[in-house]
Amino acid sequence: MMQPIRNIVIVGGGTAGWLTAGLIAARHRDRMPAGFTVTLVESPNTPTIGVGEGTWPTLRTTLARIGVSETDFFRECDAAFKQGARFARWTTGADDDAYYHPLMLPQGFHQINLAPHWLAAGDGRSFCDAVSPQGRLCDAGLAPKTIATPEYDAVANYAYHLDAGKLGAFLQKHCCERLGVRHVLADVQRVELAEGGDIRSIITEQAGEIEGDLFVDCTGFKALLIGEALGVPFRDCSDVLFCDTALAVRLPYDSEISPIASQTISTAQSAGWIWDIGLPTRRGIGHVYSSSHIADDDAERELRAYLGPAGKDLSVRKLKIRAGHRETFWKRNCVAVGLAAGFLEPLEASAIVLIELSAKLIAEQMPACREVMDVIASRFNATTHYRWGRIIDFLKLHYVLTKRTDSDFWRDNVRPETIPDRLQELLLLWRYQSPWFHDEFDRIEEVFPAASYQYVLYGMGYQTAVEPAALRGEMRAADRAMHENAVQTERMRAGLPRHRELIQKIHEHGLQPV
Repeated sequence: MMQPIRNIVIVGGGTAGWLTAGLIAARHRDRMPAGFTVTLVESPNTPTIGVGEGTWPTLRTTLARIGVSETDFFRECDAAFKQGARFARWTTGADDDAYYHPLMLPQGFHQINLAPHWLAAGDGRSFCDAVSPQGRLCDAGLAPKTIATPEYDAVANYAYHLDAGKLGAFLQKHCCERLGVRHVLADVQRVELAEGGDIRSIITEQAGEIEGDLFVDCTGFKALLIGEALGVPFRDCSDVLFCDTALAVRLPYDSEISPIASQTISTAQSAGWIWDIGLPTRRGIGHVYSSSHIADDDAERELRAYLGPAGKDLSVRKLKIRAGHRETFWKRNCVAVGLAAGFLEPLEASAIVLIELSAKLIAEQMPACREVMDVIASRFNATTHYRWGRIIDFLKLHYVLTKRTDSDFWRDNVRPETIPDRLQELLLLWRYQSPWFHDEFDRIEEVFPAASYQYVLYGMGYQTAVEPAALRGEMRAADRAMHENAVQTERMRAGLPRHRELIQKIHEHGLQPV
């Protein structure tokens, strides 16, 4: 007898659980009258971390897909716009050492690779400024759209900064009230397995036994289902990414009209880096570091030096980071999403985008019956392994390009044995040709496209050999693209509002619904 997959049980809430519930429920809403169910089981005793968090532009599509109003999202999640990241002191450690990784692709990116033309010009402009308006927009404190721009549309590409704790509560309300998700507040006592090894049910303290056909583990670092019940090992990658601890703090603004940065600011320290995320009501700031290279007390001193006098008496929360991921993400009838699947330092805001991509894949590839689930699982695992590997490569790239030698942390990061083989091969290739589509950046929904590698490489002073004769055929097209970028930059600078001003207007008047 064919065993249909109808009852989806998500264990754990937060951003991972509720985004997954929303995407599955929205995709399969028409099946619910026929008995398809999405149940989210969440402990009433697990506090949310609620740090300021960054996202990728994918979240705009995700929120639209599940039917969320962008205006409501801004009002209820303490959200702000994010246009990229500014990396300070990563290359030399000097005061003027900084570059942008913006969210806009280089001008004419799908027609021409401007990187070699910029290298050949050598005119002193940063790569970002030569090919994208976004660094200049961030410097000027501008928003990426106007109040007249419809919800989720953009003038300049954007993502969000948000309060992760508030996002979970916001999504919970939407999923339960609009999408038919059943919410059960209960603590899991144990997991019951069927004879063949599948999960048959979870036994909870407050709601008894809850059976399901497919279980999604969103229980965070505990990994109650994929780790404890099914025994899937954790693959540690601390030999590549050293940071294992974070100290987080909430810093109030000086006044209600203080500017809000529309970029994540990542400032390198002696043994890690400090994130600085601007929300409408506060700044979320934290020091991510390697406890093998600096003592906790010294790391806190570096954080408080960054905060200045305003942060003198603020309480600091300590968070442990275990860099790595599960060896298998989908085993039998259980799939891990979010921290249960793994975690890497938040250098490029990859946590939420991995949740989105995994949840979307589960929703779209939902197996019709148990008999085909292992085929779907195999494909899911291959795709997800690829994504985790590419994120690890990209995060490590920021460290291996450094010229800093002022501490063991920076010296250890450039040791060849700590650099993944694929990244070493690409760095060799990029000595002679700029990153482009053919460098394996050809997967659908690639997390970091070739443009992202270009921004980091050339922001950190990487040198690619350029043969001027090979560029002659494209010179006119390159000149036109760079000229158009300059024109577009000035047009945007003249027409876009200040960041805080737009957020205030959204709260007062709302954006135009799509």
